[in-house]
Amino acid sequence: MAAVGDLHCREDQHGRFRHLVKQVNATADLLVLCGDLTDRGLLEEGKVLAEDLSALRVPCAAVLGNHDYEHGQVKEICAELAKVGVHILDGDHFIFEKVLGVAGVKGFGGGYGNATLQAFGEPQTKAFVQEAVTESLKLEAALSHLDTPRKVIIMHYAPIPETLEGENIEIRPFLGTSRLAMPIDHYGAEAVFHGHAHHGSLRGQTKSGIPVYNVAMPLLARHTPDQRYVLLEV
Repeated sequence: MAAVGDLHCREDQHGRFRHLVKQVNATADLLVLCGDLTDRGLLEEGKVLAEDLSALRVPCAAVLGNHDYEHGQVKEICAELAKVGVHILDGDHFIFEKVLGVAGVKGFGGGYGNATLQAFGEPQTKAFVQEAVTESLKLEAALSHLDTPRKVIIMHYAPIPETLEGENIEIRPFLGTSRLAMPIDHYGAEAVFHGHAHHGSLRGQTKSGIPVYNVAMPLLARHTPDQRYVLLEV
């Protein structure tokens, strides 16, 4: 399977992802996309991306990222991508050939370990924490309904701090939260893929040893410029 995130497609980028699609068709039997599919959350950007993804010959599952929400056109973008067979996950799952289950959520920020933000004080702080809790519960629900022999998880925000190494330390709590790692370690998975951290690190693992891959395209472009996706046999 192939995994990549943070495509940040813009409306003037017709054909930008044709080579990526051609490579995926030749090397993988499944593509997963880890959010920030569009750059400003505009329907026209979604249409441009769908145009390129229409050439995919393999199934595709995806989650959205924070950029995709910018202009309040999420439903329209999802509908456009659905026309070309992209399965957008938001607390649910996609099953590939009865063997592999893909669970997906966007995720959210909030920090890690003992520094995880708690729901105390102003209503705005409580609302921020609740969003992270809600995303974690959505992931738990998606995983609890998967009974496939193998599972992978896709999200936009990072469930562990290790794949954020390289990002400014001040913004790391806004790039993910360990609340997302709790259902991962409880239910298990072959691998976790996320994006969002353009300047982070390629790989880490959860406390139980589940591999976590940062597949943000800007990061992959610096490390593997000839193949801007992670290819993994599951």
